[in-house]
Amino acid sequence: MKTNLATYNNDWYKPGSKIKILLWWFFNALILQNKYNPFSGLKVFFLKIFGAKIGKGVVIKPSISVKYPWKLTIGDYTWIGENVWIDNLDQVTIGSHVCISQGAMLLCGNHNYKKASFDLMVKPITLENGVWIGAKAIISQGVICSEHAVLSVNSLANQNLEAFGIYQGVPAVKIRQRIIDEA
Repeated sequence: MKTNLATYNNDWYKPGSKIKILLWWFFNALILQNKYNPFSGLKVFFLKIFGAKIGKGVVIKPSISVKYPWKLTIGDYTWIGENVWIDNLDQVTIGSHVCISQGAMLLCGNHNYKKASFDLMVKPITLENGVWIGAKAIISQGVICSEHAVLSVNSLANQNLEAFGIYQGVPAVKIRQRIIDEA
């Protein structure tokens, strides 16, 4: 059997009303993706208006994209860098004191390459407190990054990351333990 995209059907997937999605598409482009908007508070305001749960002290840099804010939770004092893409087809939960560096991608969706119809598959992503996602790193669907784990630059997490582990590579493997000085 061969891939047959004519049979693709994701009618089961209903992330929200078409009006809500269209309105969010407009505000996402105007407010979040806009590289000339340096105002983190404005981004937080519109994310909350559209249903995101966001804690205090969150910093959001220019040129980010969030697919569906009503499927997003962010804890306190989290930083989201330039050009981060949160493709949250499912719930994305980001803890407190998390740093997501520039160009990182959180991808809750994928396709089942074993089926001719190339079915959509979605799973949540969780970044627990203190996690650091390096620049241009990718988190795949269903991954849990346990507290204070680090995913280094240009790495791919397609499996869960242990607490305080430092991970590197494609796919990411644990290279050492993270030790945080209490200065």
